[in-house]
Amino acid sequence: MNTAHQRPELLSRLALVVTSLVALGVVAWPLLASAGTFSSQSAVVVSLVVMPALIVVLSLVLDSSLRNTTVLALVGVLAALAAAARVVSTGAGGFELVFVVVILAGRALGARLGFVVGILAIALSSLVWGGFGPWSAFQMLAVGWVGAGAGLLPHRGLVVPPARRWREVAMLAGYGVIASYAFGLVMNLWFWPIALGPDTTLSLVDGGGLADNTVRWLVYSLGSSTLTWDTVRALTTAVTLSLVGRPVLAALRRVYDRSATPKSI
Repeated sequence: MNTAHQRPELLSRLALVVTSLVALGVVAWPLLASAGTFSSQSAVVVSLVVMPALIVVLSLVLDSSLRNTTVLALVGVLAALAAAARVVSTGAGGFELVFVVVILAGRALGARLGFVVGILAIALSSLVWGGFGPWSAFQMLAVGWVGAGAGLLPHRGLVVPPARRWREVAMLAGYGVIASYAFGLVMNLWFWPIALGPDTTLSLVDGGGLADNTVRWLVYSLGSSTLTWDTVRALTTAVTLSLVGRPVLAALRRVYDRSATPKSI
């Protein structure tokens, strides 16, 4: 057992978990304002400063996952494909294929590399069409979590013959639906108070109570994205995964298994 190799791997995984938890707390700043922990004004400033810093930290932490040139090339190709899918479908009313690439990458390569593909996909696509802004770091984390989640799903289906792996694809399609709605909720959570301002019936109320502000957030999400963009994204992701999931997963696994690097988790 190579403990010298395992130690940095374990530290990398631990740092990823801890940093992701901190990032989740930053995304949920409106809930802290609900409890009166911070004012909404100070929380917005802190979140916009801290989130880009967390992206840098995570990039450094995940560096050990990309030391193999084969893996690095595969991650780069997948990130470019996901970025292209996002650029092509931008503005198409929620029709997005970026989740398809990210989910398949996370499933075939593991949670950490799926996370990297998600982050790079948003960064590359934002550079191409000039979409960088205060929201970019939040999008990068959220899509990265989508890729990581695919890698953390149960792998029991991998022991059955390839002809029966439709169960795995069905699981990924269901996960794609859940991830599509969860992504919309997460993005709305940090942005909803900024979008509405302080003077509407659904605006965040500082110290107004967690339950009351949670209802405001959910109602805002329902009307702004859940019934429209998120639903279209969920359907297109599930249908596309069902159609291309098996052959793409098989191809990705063949390429990835040729590398000497053990699969990430």
